[in-house]
Amino acid sequence: MSAVVRLKDFRRRAPYLHFTRAELNRLLGLYASRVSRGEWRDYAIHHGPEAASFMVFASSNEQPLFTVSKLAKAKSADRRFVVMSRGAVKLKQSGDLADALAIFDRPIKLVSG
Repeated sequence: MSAVVRLKDFRRRAPYLHFTRAELNRLLGLYASRVSRGEWRDYAIHHGPEAASFMVFASSNEQPLFTVSKLAKAKSADRRFVVMSRGAVKLKQSGDLADALAIFDRPIKLVSG
């Protein structure tokens, strides 16, 4: 008697994309400085085959204020970093994490209407 085998069960799954230790140290350093100012209160990390994301929250029951994602390109081994705000608006996109996080170094301006 023969058994039916699904090939899907034996195929290799794509490895999860993750942040390196240096990248995570840089992200957590930025997070710690913003927590000390009282701007951010919580964070979450998500790892998947398509992207690794670091999300920051003003409180634990809201949508993320900002999401820093490390995306895997399909055609090359290069990684791209994207900083997005609430509402999925791209604020910065770069090949270097330090360059992408430079958007948080800008001073805040008061806009009056």
